[in-house]
Amino acid sequence: MAKIEDTIASLELKLKQAKALKQKQEAQKKAQEQKLTRAQDTRRKILVGSFFLQRASSSDAAQAELKTLLSPFLTRPDDRALFDLPVSQAQAPSSANTPKPSNALEEL
Repeated sequence: MAKIEDTIASLELKLKQAKALKQKQEAQKKAQEQKLTRAQDTRRKILVGSFFLQRASSSDAAQAELKTLLSPFLTRPDDRALFDLPVSQAQAPSSANTPKPSNALEEL
């Protein structure tokens, strides 16, 4: 009887180790996929940014258009400084872009 219990214990240990190995491999695969996704996202952002910067350098009107598009998007002073945008506008977010909170008491 002890031999069967030892065999069961040994097999349970091997199963536990195999499950742990499988979990580790799945975690590594997921991390690798996330890394690839982040790299692709970064590459897309670089390419889109390069496109718009090249377009903006073609004329003053295109540069002004880019600044107009970026102004509500850029909120950090150091980001706004990169595009020579005024910092004061960054401190007051546009009410057109921010949803107004719902007040359930007013609706009753």
